[in-house]
Formats: sequence, structure tokens, C-alpha cells
Amino acid sequence: MNAPIQSVAPVASVARVRDFHAELTAIRRDIHAHPELAFQETRTSDIVAAKLAAWGIEVHRGLAKTGVVGVVRGSKSASGRAIGLRADMDCLPMHETGAVPHKSTHAGRMHACGHDGHTTMLLGAARYLAETRSFDGTAYLIFQPAEEGGGGGRVMVEEGLFERFPANEVYAIHNWPSLPPGQIAVRPGPMMAATDEIRVTVRGKGGHGAMPHLTVDPVVITAQVIAALQTIASRNASPLDSIVVSVCSMETSQTGVFNVIPDFVKLIGTVRTFRPETRDLAEKRIREIVSGIAAAMGGGADIAYHRGYPATINTEREAAFAAKVGERVFGKGNVFTDAEPTMGGEDFSYMLQARPGAYVFLGQGGSPTSCFLHNSGYDFNDEVIPLGAGYLAALVEEALPLK
Repeated sequence: MNAPIQSVAPVASVARVRDFHAELTAIRRDIHAHPELAFQETRTSDIVAAKLAAWGIEVHRGLAKTGVVGVVRGSKSASGRAIGLRADMDCLPMHETGAVPHKSTHAGRMHACGHDGHTTMLLGAARYLAETRSFDGTAYLIFQPAEEGGGGGRVMVEEGLFERFPANEVYAIHNWPSLPPGQIAVRPGPMMAATDEIRVTVRGKGGHGAMPHLTVDPVVITAQVIAALQTIASRNASPLDSIVVSVCSMETSQTGVFNVIPDFVKLIGTVRTFRPETRDLAEKRIREIVSGIAAAMGGGADIAYHRGYPATINTEREAAFAAKVGERVFGKGNVFTDAEPTMGGEDFSYMLQARPGAYVFLGQGGSPTSCFLHNSGYDFNDEVIPLGAGYLAALVEEALPLK
């Protein structure tokens, strides 16, 4: 293991979590070895609930099937305010190729995004907050299922998360391998993009490859469509805006035969945007471009546009507050407020639509695997557990200070 990482000016929460760092590491590695997919996190949520209860924390279960919410009340309640902290629990449907001792015991499932670490860091913050209760108000610890495509954040909100646990603001952290340990990135506005899916079937008339004049070739139509879709970013959206339109898969009705023109071609792709107006523009132009080109070349097209997670947008006040707390925990030079947003997606976005808050990237670079997220060789860097847990706890103590 690497040497313990020191914050520039250690705060009480980080120092205390280091006292039980070994126990948290064991929890994290156990969760890593037993990954569970969206809405199936029964074992993980059992561990979370048992740990919270053992530390004297009020436990609520059942939201979004496997979700868990812990309630920690401060030593005072005069403020009447509450803060939510969220961690995701699910894994990815990937096979782990790394050789760590705590490698996944389930083929085709692995924690390739660090949700095992996120869960563990929130548990560390929970234990510290339950011990000290050095704040005025209530902390809601939100352990969310199904971030990886299942929309567990949306389900929790729809099932009354903030009605039952009325947090005034909500925060989450995500490990970020391209940042070194001891650094964070947070900014107002977009942090991550909306994640939409497109499915297109271009229809033509198949036939002999040597007699194309007797066919309506959907492959040629599709080639024109793929090229034209890139004009949405280059000619329809503002050059100062951000948009990605990617066709990621193509399948024809006829494969393996060199002289047969197929009847249809299927396309699957993704659209990533930050602004609702750009999202609307993308859907409109995709429908117009695909249907227009197909019709002009004698074919047809079926177009399905599925809107996934909305963009993850930090509110200005809460992003500034998260940065301020970060400066105290990590040092001013280790907090970046001008980092570029990423075109990846996050369902914490649904919570940010319901409450003001901020999503923070926590540096974890330098782990033994040195892999980025969603890599089959990825592993969470356990040495950042006290930093992440201590930072989460500090958010509570500074948002709800004792007078």
C-alpha cells in the first residue's frame, strides 16, 4: 500500500477517520469482492444498514428497493436545517481482469467505477458524525442503488426522498483517477452531461450487390446519415456550446455475405449535452437529418430518441461552499474551481434538480492499478478513504455550525 496521504492542514474529521481506516478498508474490499448490479444491492445495503445501526444511527430502508438512508441528529437542532450526503452502491456488468486479492467473486460483475469506495467513505463520515454530533441540525446519509443506468437517484426522488428526509442541500463526491490524492475539483454549473440514447433503423430494399440499381441500399443511406449527424455539432450548435453525437454501433440485416445488399441497417449511439436547449436541438435535428436523407435516397427510417440522465448542474452557492470546505480540508492550492466538465453522466443530477447542491471530483490517482473509471483493471485507492470521509463530514459541520 502507498504511504498515508496527508492533507495540508489536517482537520478533526480526517484525523479521526484515520483511526479506523483499517476497518473501513476491510469493508471496502469486502464490498468490492461481492459486487451487485442495479437494484440488486441486497448484501451491500445489509452491510450499510448493519454498520449504521451499530454506530447508533437511525436507519431507514426501502426507497428504490435497496436504498438506505441514515439519519444523524446533531447535538443541537435550533437551526432547523438539514444536509444530505449521497453515495452510490451498485457495480457494472463487467468482468474484472485485475489481480487484487479482493477481486470480484462474481463473473461479469465488478466495481469498476469506485462505488464501493463511495459507499465506504460515506460510512466513515457516518461513524464520525455519530460519534461527535458537533453540528446544529440533521445529516441525512443517502446510500443510493442503481446509478449505472438504472436511475436509482430518480427513483429515490420520485418515491419521496426529500419529503421524508427534507435536506436543504445535497452533496456527493466521485473518485477521479486523473486527479492526484489530496485534490478536488468542483465548479458551479455543469459538471457532467445529459446522457441520451439514439436507436435508428434505416430501411431500404435489399438485393444483389452486382445490381445495385435494383435496390435501395440502406448502407449507402446510412453512410450519408452518419456523416450528416456530425453537422449538428459543427453547423447547428453554437461553437461555444458543448455537444457530442456519436454513432457507436452498426448492424445490418445481412452479414457475412460479400454480394448481398441488406434490407436495413440498425444504428445505436449517444448524445451528450449540458444545456436543455441544446438537448432539444439535438433531438430535433437528428430526427430531421435521418428521416430527410433516408427519404431523399428512396428509403425510410425509424427513429427512437431516449432521454437518459439530465445534466449534473451544481448550484452556484453550494459549489462555492463545497470549494471553501475543500480549501480547509485539502489546502487552497488543491481545490480546482475551473476544471472542465466531463461528457459522462450521473443520476445524482435528479437530486440536484430537486435540491441545491454540488457534485465534487475527489482525486484518487496513484492507486496500484492506475486505471481510469470503467476499466476492467480498475480498483479504488483505499488511501483516500479518510480524505473523502473527512471531507463529507466537514461539509456537514460547516453547513450546520454550532453557535
